[in-house]
Amino acid sequence: MRKEKCFVESLRFSTATVGSDPRSGYNARQFPLISLEAYFLMTVRTRIAPSPTGDPHVGTAYIALFNMAFARQHGGEFILRIEDTDQTRSTAESEQAIFDSLRWLGLEWAEGPDKPGPHGPYRQSERSDIYKHHTQILLDEGKAFKCYRTAEELDQLRNQRREQGLQSALKESDLALPADEVAKREAAGEPYVVRMKVPEEGVCVFDDMLRGSIEVEWSQVDCQILMKSDGMPTYHLANVVDDHLMEITHVLRGEEWISSAPKHQLLYSYFGWDMPQLCHMPLLRNPDKSKLSKRKNPTSIIYYQRMGYMAKALINYLARMGWSMPDEREKFSLEEMIENFDINRVSLGGPIFDQEKLSWLNGMWIREELSDEQFAAEFQKWALNPEYLMQIIPLIKQRVEKFTDVAPVAGFLLSGMLPITEESFTHKSLQLEDTRRILQFASWMLDTEQNWEKDHLFAQFKLLGEAMGFKIRDVLFPIFVAIAGTSQSVSVVDSMQVLGPDMSRARVRHALNTVGGPSKKEAKRWEKEYRDVAKALTEA
Repeated sequence: MRKEKCFVESLRFSTATVGSDPRSGYNARQFPLISLEAYFLMTVRTRIAPSPTGDPHVGTAYIALFNMAFARQHGGEFILRIEDTDQTRSTAESEQAIFDSLRWLGLEWAEGPDKPGPHGPYRQSERSDIYKHHTQILLDEGKAFKCYRTAEELDQLRNQRREQGLQSALKESDLALPADEVAKREAAGEPYVVRMKVPEEGVCVFDDMLRGSIEVEWSQVDCQILMKSDGMPTYHLANVVDDHLMEITHVLRGEEWISSAPKHQLLYSYFGWDMPQLCHMPLLRNPDKSKLSKRKNPTSIIYYQRMGYMAKALINYLARMGWSMPDEREKFSLEEMIENFDINRVSLGGPIFDQEKLSWLNGMWIREELSDEQFAAEFQKWALNPEYLMQIIPLIKQRVEKFTDVAPVAGFLLSGMLPITEESFTHKSLQLEDTRRILQFASWMLDTEQNWEKDHLFAQFKLLGEAMGFKIRDVLFPIFVAIAGTSQSVSVVDSMQVLGPDMSRARVRHALNTVGGPSKKEAKRWEKEYRDVAKALTEA
């Protein structure tokens, strides 16, 4: 019955057209109707496509969960694709963290970089010839153009439009250079990007599985870059080409991509392909209703694993983000979610990611699902596993005389947020404002730090102190207290390497909140000061 249900949910989208609305402003191929017979032969295929450029995000897990649940509920397949076209920031370590985190949560895929299938390769960096081929098709058919405009010229164009009060996006007519100038730049081998052609007037109309028909003025859609000057595709081209070639039938993604849907729909039309059915999920929110961000809420899956949350509880909580079981119960398993999944039960109100509610739900899982023996086994696997212990022992061995000393010395390495107060940061050489500035600047620095090796961290703190006018020992004092709860502890950078970036960043932010973050007036002044500090850190 699953495919029958999928058919009913999707029938009204199967006649979607690109440009079928008379206001659309251009002629485009109509997507063919999907016959009843063809539909029942179709395998539902969904995907998640994270970028390996940092810690795996709970938002990625949230979208992956709903894609997997939708596919499995309809007897389909869930695919993992790695979008690593940003070669300067993508790392193998981040990719592995994505694999490990999703699997820890129980989100398994049918095809992916580590599970070869018929639609590979599954890393975008390995598909560059495919993107170049499709870019050339668009150029040959006059649906894309080479743009030789420099960054300075683009800024000048945008400034002129602002001065004229124009709110529309840049179009081909705005970007066009005289033919002789194009020939000159081409002959000189100057860099260019490939942009798609976009209608200048009319309305783009597309359907969303949750929101129905959505309209976007073409005047607000820019001539998107498809191929960068380094020969790598942008997300928009790679996304469309990969989804088509990997036979993705449904795209469940965050609502921030609604504004990009017209570009994607247009590209599908240009290539003459059927577009997958779109479903834009509501964004996860902080308690203050702002978009979930690591500056206000820990966002890494690894953080929640390190904090001692059960994977089943976290996936249960993510499932409750905008969706509910038919009987409205709070606690349920992944298997129960899949069995009862109905995309129409997704609420469009921005779901609030509340750590207190997550902790409450996690407590229910611990008390109701774990026997005493299972509790002991899970705790041992979390905190006393050999891999983690072997990182801790070299740090504490020289500081203990008997095993009863271990807990006082190493307790902070087995804890979450520490019970620190403003008095914890009392220091003979630092005023409270100094401590607040150091913690804020350190927090900003650590938020962008990708190298978490202890020697590198120490070097960065040393540079931070020099740029701020403090000695290294004074800079490290509040960091010691933030990380270990006291300045009388093992090396703080060694501890940070063991704890990892997620827990370390969270503790520094917790310390900053404890002593008082900057006021609005201070924040503006500090941000200006930090720009100079960040420049010094980068240039060193």
